[in-house]
Amino acid sequence: MRIYFTFEPRPDLREPLVEEFSQCDFVFKNGLSTDELQKADVLVTYGEDLNDDNMQYATKLKWIFVASAGVEKMPAQAIIDRGILVSNVRGIHKSPMAESMLAHILAIKRALPWLYDHQKKREWSKKGKQTELRDNTALILGPGAIGSEVGRLLQAFGVTTIGCNRSGKAAPYMDEMVSFAKLTEALPKADIVISVLPKTAETTYLLKEEHFSAMKNDAIFMNFGRGNLVDEKVLIHAMETGEIGYAVLDVFEEEPLSANSPLWSCPNVIVSPHVSSHSSRYVERSLDIFKPSLMKWLNGETALENVVDLSRGY
Repeated sequence: MRIYFTFEPRPDLREPLVEEFSQCDFVFKNGLSTDELQKADVLVTYGEDLNDDNMQYATKLKWIFVASAGVEKMPAQAIIDRGILVSNVRGIHKSPMAESMLAHILAIKRALPWLYDHQKKREWSKKGKQTELRDNTALILGPGAIGSEVGRLLQAFGVTTIGCNRSGKAAPYMDEMVSFAKLTEALPKADIVISVLPKTAETTYLLKEEHFSAMKNDAIFMNFGRGNLVDEKVLIHAMETGEIGYAVLDVFEEEPLSANSPLWSCPNVIVSPHVSSHSSRYVERSLDIFKPSLMKWLNGETALENVVDLSRGY
């Protein structure tokens, strides 16, 4: 069986993999080669190098392992038409992303950007507006693996958590649950609004002007899911008119964010260039999911971890 990686793991991660699965023929190359794609039975990719054109070369391919949670950039219909199984690393991001979100929240609550700014100016001032995280309420859009992890951490700080998903069904580490249909009613309770929703037709522009109007005027809005959640003109308007207090954005409608975007200079907006999930342990954790799945695959099993339904987008 030929397994083609379109990226090269570090030697300390690659070598044990090759040794453990010595019955497989591994190919590691940075970037996608159509020659190698033609020969591959299994493809391991970050998902952004496949397209409708090069999928025609995937004549032997039966399984794609995506070392990413997002699959929206993949040629879904071409993959579906060929009957190729797709699985991903859903849940791998929960630790670094939850830590990133918590870091931003604590930085705002404890006025760290203000402190850093005054240090640069060599100004000794005690006029920073520090507040506390304890006794806040956080509304988490998409309380899956990542949302539940940030919920767990927030609860440890004495925060009440409200989860919001399509159905309103219970999710771990949520004190309360609401459906998308009840979102507007729940927003006025929230001091912090966090989205980790995937990109689907249903989540596109889910948040509208009326949702920002319903938020507290000192609320912290955080988008760590996908940039399709809100029209950026609506968000900019909410910031400029003071409808909310802060926006922390790790994702955008178009990436990279244009140098001309008003978001760069908009007051109380923090721009994070889609790096909240980055970690030195990323590939290590990806392989921890891939290896058990590969063992099942070699035994003829297809009930792998994190199988993706491309028709739904996740």
